[in-house]
Amino acid sequence: MATIYPQDPALPIGSSLTATCSVNPDHGIHAGSLYWTLNGKRLPSSAYSILSPTVISVTLPRLSGSRQRSGDNLVCHNSGGHVLAGSCIYVGMPPEKPVNLTCWSRNTKDLTCRWAPGGQGETFIKTKYTLKYKLRWYGREKECEDYSAGEPYTCYIPRDLALFTPYEIWVEASNQLGTATSDIIYLDILDVVTTDPPTDVTVSRVGDLEDQLTVHWGTPPALKDFLFQAKYQIRYRLEESSDWKVVDDVGNQTSCRLAGLRPGTVYFVQVRCNPVGILGSRKAGIWSDWSHPTAASTPHSERLQTGSCDSKVGQQNSTLRRDLKQFFGWVRKHAYGCSGMSIKLYDQWRVWLQKSHKTRNQPSKR
Repeated sequence: MATIYPQDPALPIGSSLTATCSVNPDHGIHAGSLYWTLNGKRLPSSAYSILSPTVISVTLPRLSGSRQRSGDNLVCHNSGGHVLAGSCIYVGMPPEKPVNLTCWSRNTKDLTCRWAPGGQGETFIKTKYTLKYKLRWYGREKECEDYSAGEPYTCYIPRDLALFTPYEIWVEASNQLGTATSDIIYLDILDVVTTDPPTDVTVSRVGDLEDQLTVHWGTPPALKDFLFQAKYQIRYRLEESSDWKVVDDVGNQTSCRLAGLRPGTVYFVQVRCNPVGILGSRKAGIWSDWSHPTAASTPHSERLQTGSCDSKVGQQNSTLRRDLKQFFGWVRKHAYGCSGMSIKLYDQWRVWLQKSHKTRNQPSKR
């Protein structure tokens, strides 16, 4: 019955638009009886112009960004409110160059890349992001197809990736107002490997030592056939706290002693892995996710459960502990992490102190 011109235009923010609605003369509808709506809201008649008995126009000045990415709906109605014709108006901005493009490979089998939109990221109209990649010195350009990772600005390449050969990777952003391309990054799959979190994480007590726990874990099974030097990190926190303490100096061993803990307290422990130098790569790997939290508690301190009946012995014991505290404070500081020599010395002192305390508190025989 009618047509609107222009049909589905794309305009920069701040533009003005004059649209016309032309009615088929065979229907006997006069342009003066028509009216316009934008997104369901009737536009004022002061914005209309009757150009002919069958043509009416409307002028929209200084347009702001579209309220919906599918476009704003401009509709021409007859006097009874029936829709005669419609047009989608796309008002926005061209995309800016995507930034912060990073990629990682899980166990050398795939590649996931993530980026951020340039500028403020808001274009107000639908903008398509396409991840492209190719072998650096040969091969044809390919497009990543799986954008269903559940996170925005992320794409997943599941297979058919070459090792020992660098890739060129970039992102193109496009909409109806323009295109923009990110900087190209160059990477070898082996240089961006991450892995699954360590498995079989267990946390156990160290005998009756009330301020220590031992953590054991397994190497990532997916990399068991690869030559690499793993690095591990541990973090732990109190049950009632959200603040984690991180142990950085674990190295490539798969166990670690945590010292200087609070007696009679539940701790949560996690471990993660960095596959360094996989298949000869000279670059550091990427840290895995943390393992699921494993809980364990330190033993209760016997010094909190028993008391001394000899005040003189208690005073001497207090002086001795104060002196020892100054010295072994240094030991405990250096035992933080997995330093075997300082922990061994600390263990010996803790056992001696506990035994001497038990001996002093035994009732004397008469």
